[in-house]
Amino acid sequence: MGIKLIYSTEHIAKKLKRAREAHGLSQRELSTKSGLPQSHISKIESGAVDLRLSSLVQLTHALELKLMLVPRRSISAVNSIVRGYPVQAADKGARQAREDLTQLKVHAARVARMHPTMTELAWLQRIARDLVHYRISAADLQVVGAATEAVKMFENDSASIDALRNALARIDKLRNTLAHDAVQRLDAERVLPAYSLDEDDYDSSWCPWNTALR
Repeated sequence: MGIKLIYSTEHIAKKLKRAREAHGLSQRELSTKSGLPQSHISKIESGAVDLRLSSLVQLTHALELKLMLVPRRSISAVNSIVRGYPVQAADKGARQAREDLTQLKVHAARVARMHPTMTELAWLQRIARDLVHYRISAADLQVVGAATEAVKMFENDSASIDALRNALARIDKLRNTLAHDAVQRLDAERVLPAYSLDEDDYDSSWCPWNTALR
């Protein structure tokens, strides 16, 4: 027996765009995380193409969302829970992380032009670009801020190279930790549980995405 899915692709596209912006990601950055071409993401968000299930799965995974089948009688309860999620706090944290990482990249780039042979400065810029793709906590931001201060200190006094290297080691460890955690989460999500659908719960008009993307 086939299941006919009824949903609004325009509604889902808006939710995906809103989630991308909440994470502070550009379309290019989301492309890197999801594996979908940036041009395709742009067309999805503008409603220029039909949204395929495979693309939706890739995007929701990259945006830390979850697709699920929700019994229609439970939608109100799920919506209530989702609306209670502290989105504003998450947005504020993402903005702060972007600003701090931008500051690090700007200062590192400027000092790198003064010391073109300093591999530490080039590596700092690389790490700052990588960290944009991860959710950074307030404690993590202290490591980013310390790296920025170390760059500023080195700019005024090149004898402070040890402080710069120590800051580089800390932020490199942070990047590696976040990357490791992301891989572990991905591996865990690949182990899919087996679900059974009770006949009483079945409803062909279910929309599996109308709550997951709120």
